[in-house]
Amino acid sequence: MRDVFFCIDGHTAGNPVRLVAGGAPLLSGASMAERRLDFLSRYDWIRTSLCFEPRGHDMMSGGFLYPPTLPDADAGILFIETSGCLPMCGHGTIGMITFGLEHGLIRPRTPGRLKVEVPAGVLDIAYETEGDRVTSVRIRNVPAYLAAEGIEIEVPGLGPLSVDVSYGGNYYAIVEPQGAYTGLDDLGASRIIELSGLVRERVRAAFHPVHPDEPSINGVSHVLWADRPKGQGADGRNAVFYGDKAIDRSPCGTGTSARLAHLHAKGRLKVGDAFVHESYIGSRFIGRVEAETTVGDHKAIVPSIEGSAIATGFNTIWVDRRDPFWAGFQVV
Repeated sequence: MRDVFFCIDGHTAGNPVRLVAGGAPLLSGASMAERRLDFLSRYDWIRTSLCFEPRGHDMMSGGFLYPPTLPDADAGILFIETSGCLPMCGHGTIGMITFGLEHGLIRPRTPGRLKVEVPAGVLDIAYETEGDRVTSVRIRNVPAYLAAEGIEIEVPGLGPLSVDVSYGGNYYAIVEPQGAYTGLDDLGASRIIELSGLVRERVRAAFHPVHPDEPSINGVSHVLWADRPKGQGADGRNAVFYGDKAIDRSPCGTGTSARLAHLHAKGRLKVGDAFVHESYIGSRFIGRVEAETTVGDHKAIVPSIEGSAIATGFNTIWVDRRDPFWAGFQVV
């Protein structure tokens, strides 16, 4: 038996995006959040087949376009990556919206504007074009908030750390320079991966966040190492760890949203402020604090993220059940 998936591959700010334009399963659910749970229960093999080796790699991420469940939305998105089926993915949204518009898969009701339903909520999106190319996408993201601060952990090789947890579509453990962690330049990629697993493990043992409005969104999934900017015109730099051994090549859309909420809660950003966020490889997103709001009992913000994506080609992928690695594998 062979399953066939037609994909548009590309990247957003250096991080891969695989838009599965053909082969998506029919899902049950009255919302994209419910469809996500249905996908995880019945079709997670599609995620592992397309994201894990030998058809993917440690950083692979992407998703599917679906008809929305909300009458005023233009499209629905379900995200997949090596770490799971995320409630929200910023770089993935930028990439899939770009590829979908450029190849006629998304037809906006209002040119330049989209309303997109994702498992974490509803996104208002503005985009710009030059000819048949999409040159930028700005996402007005779901509300972001600081969930916890001052979580004290001990990490071998770094000693004591004080970590905050912030939500921007996923929950992030945020580590700012302190003590033995003086900045990203002192840590190579392999060291970041090694330490991030330890940080996440210890933060999870100390704190388990649950989203007040959507309990299926819970637990710390990412680690964001914050640093001073490196390039001219940037306001901050990061390395975001996800999965078992992946470092986001982009500045991370939900990570940037979480960082904006973190800085706003600390009094370091106010409504209207822009924040140019630099990735580990030097690519950039422009974040902005759009408004203040609440999430449950938490003070929160409405963040936005702007970036661009490039399609690199079409990819027809076969998943053949005769292949001993048909469901994919990881070397951890």
